[in-house]
Amino acid sequence: MKRSCYCGKVDESFIGKEVVVNGWVHSRRDHGGVIFIDLRDREGLVQIVFQPEKKEIFEQAEHLRSEYVLSVKGEVRNRPEGTVNPNMFTGKIEIVANVLEIVNPCPALPLEIDDYKETSEEIRLKYRYLDLRRPSFQKNFIIRHKVLQEVRNFLNEEGFLEIETPFLNKSTPEGARDFLVPARMAHGSFYALPQSPQIFKQILMVAGFDKYYQVARCFRDEDLRADRQLEFTQIDMEMSFVDENDVMNVIEKMLVKIFKTALDRDIKTPFERMPYDQAMLRFGSDKPDTRFAMEIKDFSSEFANCGFGVFKSVIEKGGVVRGLCINGGAKFSRSEIDGLTKFVSEYGAKGLAWMKITAGGAESNIVKFFTPEEINAIITKFEAKEGDLVVFLADNAEVAAQGLGALRIKMGKQLGLIDKNKFNFLWVTDFPLFGWNSEEKRWDAIHHMFTAVKESDADKLTFEDAGKAKARAYDVVLNGVELGGGSIRIHKSDMQSKIFGLLNISQESAREKFGFLLDALSYGAPPHGGVALGFDRLCALLVGEESIREVIAFPKTQKAICPLSNAPSPVSEKQLKELGIRTVQKVNAKQD
Repeated sequence: MKRSCYCGKVDESFIGKEVVVNGWVHSRRDHGGVIFIDLRDREGLVQIVFQPEKKEIFEQAEHLRSEYVLSVKGEVRNRPEGTVNPNMFTGKIEIVANVLEIVNPCPALPLEIDDYKETSEEIRLKYRYLDLRRPSFQKNFIIRHKVLQEVRNFLNEEGFLEIETPFLNKSTPEGARDFLVPARMAHGSFYALPQSPQIFKQILMVAGFDKYYQVARCFRDEDLRADRQLEFTQIDMEMSFVDENDVMNVIEKMLVKIFKTALDRDIKTPFERMPYDQAMLRFGSDKPDTRFAMEIKDFSSEFANCGFGVFKSVIEKGGVVRGLCINGGAKFSRSEIDGLTKFVSEYGAKGLAWMKITAGGAESNIVKFFTPEEINAIITKFEAKEGDLVVFLADNAEVAAQGLGALRIKMGKQLGLIDKNKFNFLWVTDFPLFGWNSEEKRWDAIHHMFTAVKESDADKLTFEDAGKAKARAYDVVLNGVELGGGSIRIHKSDMQSKIFGLLNISQESAREKFGFLLDALSYGAPPHGGVALGFDRLCALLVGEESIREVIAFPKTQKAICPLSNAPSPVSEKQLKELGIRTVQKVNAKQD
């Protein structure tokens, strides 16, 4: 029977009408000789009633089980008094079945189609087609669809052109490992799947397409976490003749539209803007969660000449002493405080000093090394009160920031300080252009090697001063999650060559890997900039999921495996021969 209405869309306006609904048996109940079925489709549930006087279809209904596929024709009526379900859109009505067609039966399920039943991830992904039937998942993907349509509509109205860039491209170093595709017609040569459309979208600017966007599939061969997948989707954009403010304004306007469409929430603009150095100092992170206070404070100047040798020694060696005030933390036991010390050690910290704030001042085994003025400075700077715990980490600036930043988030969650109904956006700006690679004794690009330097720092583009140069880069952050990042790009060939040189990329290597970009930049490239937003991360935040796997239809496990299709898998010798490839088997046995 042909469907006339979705199950989840039947309401009081249908009363007295005959409808045909198709879907899956969500649940079955027998009450006083009457059979009730909740039939489910992507829009929701509707209650079907099978009455015993309609003997033929009633006997059919007695054999129904979970996840049978049905087609039902019946009349819509009000539910009897006392049986209305106010929590369902269809909770005031029911359909009295007149015709039942069992389209397809279903055997016993390997997992329950229930939002409240826990199942292992391996089983969920192996039977993903069943997992995706869960109402919460259906909602996730409907929202994802609506958001994507809003993105396209918005960018089209803003004058952007949607242009596709290649999947099969040249392998270039962009930070993560490339996925390589062997070329059948050029044995020994490989394509690479795109980690981003970066170079091609810049070339589109050279071509005169001054506003580009793409819902881009990207691929990175990296270890997986809750917010990482081997293949992911990003909203990729580029604009010509713009500065940072132009790009940020477009993104803010788009996010306002998205949140109104998906959640009916009004987002305030403009977003706060925070320099990178300030974010690292105050929050210990370049993607700070500003939904709660508990900011990191620096005490390097106050403790430069203190009597506590550990602090003084670190400061003399160029390190820092920074601290965190944990409200109500004085009640923590010594073992709990030791647990905090162990926690920060995972970020390279060698220890954690602490003081409990009491009515009489501060208490701990290190208080004796500090003058009353220094103790007062601690209490004043933290605005600490009786019952608080202050902790200090003395190390280099990077370790201090990472350790205390992670501890701040841990305490925020543990103490219930984070308002989950808040959406705090901000832009982190003024990133360093380069970071020092101590292992290889060279500079690495913080964002990517096509990012422009701030004009005021152009004179710092020397090997000695490169670490002082700031980038024209910007990240948009929401609730401690980096939604995306972008920058104003280098648009002159000689400047791009100079950056390659600072990154220890020889002229020969630069010409081999990026010659086509350097050539393009030399042919009248306009100033341009752009941004890429992680679409999967954005959707996960919108629907309240912690993992992007919950908003990706067919994700990989943390071992980079698809249990549904058993990918990756071996291929035949014939296929390998066509590609000119021979595989090498790993030997697990110990060699004598």
